Amino acid sequence: MNTVKIAMIGVGAISGIYLENITKVFRELELVGVCDLVRERAENAKEKYHIRKIYDTMQDAFADEEVDIVLNLTRPYEHYEVTKEALLAGKHVYSEKPLGASFEEGKELVALANTKKLMLGGAPDTFLGSGIQTCRKYIDDGMIGEPIGAAAFMICHGHETWHPDPEFYYKYGGGPMLDMGPYYVTALVNLIGGVSGVTGVTKTSFPKRVITSQPKSGTIVEVDVPTYITGIMNFDNGAVGTIFTTFDVHYKQSAKLEIYGTKGTLSVPDPNGFGGPIKLLRPEDGEYKEMPLLFDYKENSRGLGLADMAKALQTGRDYRASYQQTYHVLEIMTSFEKSSREGRYTPLQTRFMQGAPMKNNPIHGILD
Repeated sequence: MNTVKIAMIGVGAISGIYLENITKVFRELELVGVCDLVRERAENAKEKYHIRKIYDTMQDAFADEEVDIVLNLTRPYEHYEVTKEALLAGKHVYSEKPLGASFEEGKELVALANTKKLMLGGAPDTFLGSGIQTCRKYIDDGMIGEPIGAAAFMICHGHETWHPDPEFYYKYGGGPMLDMGPYYVTALVNLIGGVSGVTGVTKTSFPKRVITSQPKSGTIVEVDVPTYITGIMNFDNGAVGTIFTTFDVHYKQSAKLEIYGTKGTLSVPDPNGFGGPIKLLRPEDGEYKEMPLLFDYKENSRGLGLADMAKALQTGRDYRASYQQTYHVLEIMTSFEKSSREGRYTPLQTRFMQGAPMKNNPIHGILD
């Protein structure tokens, strides 16, 4: 079987599930090498997953003629520089979310990818999983009628009580919208369509945070980004959506994402995951009914978007987790703060059209 060769840049916390899935699930991917500033992480990954190469620098990975796609798993504020250098070196790039830490960064990367005629895509790829794909089919099949609205909530009190290194969540490229918003906004545009403009109100409730987790317990973090964000989205089809993300609130309930239609309401599973449950409310039923999942990839399948890009590279078809999506999502998220800062409705520059839904392939780990 011909495989698409991958170089992984960044072997931090999120890399574990990518390593598992690239080496054990997605049969058309081959991880040829890894690179991390902390060499021990790269060495551990090489030993555990039998990876052939460790790159001393990311430039070494970009210069490797064997590599087809660079997988950028660095921290959010590093995404721009790593992706830019990889594109300049002539490599296709798949990046963890977000595409960049600002709309301007994303704009430059997209222009560069187009100039170089390279693929540029990225996370989140949870929308390709069984949960969101099933919801899309139910909506496309008219089970809630015409979508007229949506609501999304991601509520928690931040990361400083449990994360070993939480400071970056409160710095440039961080905050609840750029951290968790990509899951919700990506799900929304895949289920309803593109967004034409937004209105937002944002604030920073706590200008300082005290880390209580180890090993940095007692460290005071200056908060540089909004941590309480409310947004309204005008969708191209006329639907109106709301989103609320925060690191400021004590909250014990699970995340919520709902799509409202003319004939019913769909309760969408947590978009940070790949599976269910899905619940449908129609007036003739009088209560929510749990609906069956209709697609593969119910488990944690991070790397699914990368595998889809690799298949597109092999066949010439479009890839689903493309920059058209990540760029549009980045503009939506960053425009909430822009709208709040300027005190006005903010039209968007980017446009997004829903791509092809997933197809069930009888062989798990091989895409259509």
